[in-house]
Amino acid sequence: MTINPDLQGRSYPAAEVYDVGREKIREFARAVKATHPAHFDVEAAQGLGHPDLVAPPTFAIIVAQRADAQLIEDPEAGIDFSRVVHADQRFTHHRPIFAGDRLVAELHVDGVRAMGGGAMITTRAEIFALGEGDGREPVSTTKSSILVRGEGQ
Repeated sequence: MTINPDLQGRSYPAAEVYDVGREKIREFARAVKATHPAHFDVEAAQGLGHPDLVAPPTFAIIVAQRADAQLIEDPEAGIDFSRVVHADQRFTHHRPIFAGDRLVAELHVDGVRAMGGGAMITTRAEIFALGEGDGREPVSTTKSSILVRGEGQ
């Protein structure tokens, strides 16, 4: 199956909410070897003026990948995940992620470029913290590029 070139410009709405918990932050920090006390100790984080534990900057990937899954699982996309190579990931943080945040991500397909028998797909996930009522506070923007290898590559 070939990649659908009409993916460019498509958006996927925010789906499920990701509740950021203290243990999730601690586990992620250990996994990426982030050692700052604000990732593990509430008092240390609050001493720096934060409301709760602070997630390492790359924690946003958890929410972004959940948004990316909508594209990968979209039958109209034509993506065979077994042929995907992750090419690039970038983060722009608007504010830190804290324990207690309720996050959602909207996914935007910013580019689809044919490359040989495959394609390079560039996506952008806009991550928001849910607030009171319909409030949404920008938290992070992640940009990702994946190469979907063509047959025989």
